[in-house]
Amino acid sequence: MSYLPAFIAPMRFTDPAAALAQARLIYDNSIAHLRQAMQRYVAGEDLPGHVRACYPFVRVQTDTVTRQTSSESARLSYGFVAGPGRFETTLTRPDLFASYYLAQFTLLLDNHGVELEVGTSNQPIPVHFSFAEDGHVEGSLSQQRRQLMRDVFDLPDLAAMDDGIANGTHAPRAGEPQPLSLFTAPRVDYSLQRLRHYTGTGPEHFQNFVLFTNYQFYIDEFVRLGHEAMQDPASDYVAFVEAGNVVTEKVAVIASEARQSMPPPPRLPQMPAYHLVRPDGSGITMVNIGVGPANAKTITDHIAVLRPHAWIMLGHCAGLRSSQQLGDYVLAHGYVREDHVLDEELPLWVPIPALAEIQVALASAVSEVTRLKGPELKRIMRTGTVASTDNRNWELLPDNGPQRRFSQSRAVALDMESATIAANGFRFRVPYGTLLCVSDKPLHGEIKLPGMANHFYRERVDQHLRIGIRALELLREQGIDQLHSRKLRSFAEVAFQ
Repeated sequence: MSYLPAFIAPMRFTDPAAALAQARLIYDNSIAHLRQAMQRYVAGEDLPGHVRACYPFVRVQTDTVTRQTSSESARLSYGFVAGPGRFETTLTRPDLFASYYLAQFTLLLDNHGVELEVGTSNQPIPVHFSFAEDGHVEGSLSQQRRQLMRDVFDLPDLAAMDDGIANGTHAPRAGEPQPLSLFTAPRVDYSLQRLRHYTGTGPEHFQNFVLFTNYQFYIDEFVRLGHEAMQDPASDYVAFVEAGNVVTEKVAVIASEARQSMPPPPRLPQMPAYHLVRPDGSGITMVNIGVGPANAKTITDHIAVLRPHAWIMLGHCAGLRSSQQLGDYVLAHGYVREDHVLDEELPLWVPIPALAEIQVALASAVSEVTRLKGPELKRIMRTGTVASTDNRNWELLPDNGPQRRFSQSRAVALDMESATIAANGFRFRVPYGTLLCVSDKPLHGEIKLPGMANHFYRERVDQHLRIGIRALELLREQGIDQLHSRKLRSFAEVAFQ
């Protein structure tokens, strides 16, 4: 026998705000039921059955391929279903995703002129995903009661949170609705938990434009710029959030609106994140992903559920051409993927294209920050193929195999993360780009040495970071309707952005 919350019957809506309110009502009731049951269980009570509460769903059904499209929504590459049929997805955290859900619901109603159905799904909410961020009450359970939890509550089920939809391998069973979004609610909840663990900040702080780096020097400079922005009353950013949820408000923010800050953490998490916050979420997040393609895949796997508008890699690379100088920039327009971490999800025969909007923004930002144009700009920035490898010591292999392959590919630079971040952007329909800075030239005898590296970092970190920030600002200013390219969408794509 199941111990369930009060049933809320499915309802149909033509008002997106009302549909969102109904999803939130169902979700809040489900979470309250799980939390209350868990508190009783921790207190030693015997509950009246298997505790279960399920996610809300949203469903749309249409019998025509025709869209009632306005001129504004016609330019978008999302917001509509692929054809006639029944489409559905489960929803989570309507508090966190309120603006996102409202936008998707509005587009579905505008494009198809049909009702949205919102109700309670059959997908259980794992009890671990119902805890408040600081409310892990199960820690006080005895070992025996902990072992019995699986009999009493629904625990996370990995079979319900795979990436088949995003990978293009999901095939609905007969009678099953087609997906509306890339991620199911359990998959989103799983990533929200992982983001807290890896980055040391709550998902509510993440912004829609993301910078990745693998050097603490860049983070230190971003922190300095973040605090500088908080002292500027004219800044567009209203808060700066550091790892550990340490919040610094802008000086002009009214005291009564200020959020309570956490004390600095005793140690940094594995991939600390920092956030320049705008009220509408269109600020900039920067994450130190550490070294290697595995880290690059891990963090992008999880940030993708937040549906950012763009992410860009700012890192260092080995220059592979004799004409390059230390400190030169490389704007990637193609990738050689020898990182291997995505081989199962995204076959190597899939090309990872350069996205014109990102390329133009990065090139414009380099010109704006360096104040160089024409031949002078080309002298310090080269556009070309970037190779990414999972072998940091590739140059030590005795047969020169990697060198030969990189030469055949016409690669101009080599790093360990860029192709992974670009490929996962392609896979998850997140616009991506790469701007690297040449820090060594191993094929030409210029290897990294401590003194040379220190000089290089001092000379380039500030400029490189400002270029990345300016590129994201340019993308934000031009509007997201141009940014989400159709080249990232498949034949029969999900409706949600």
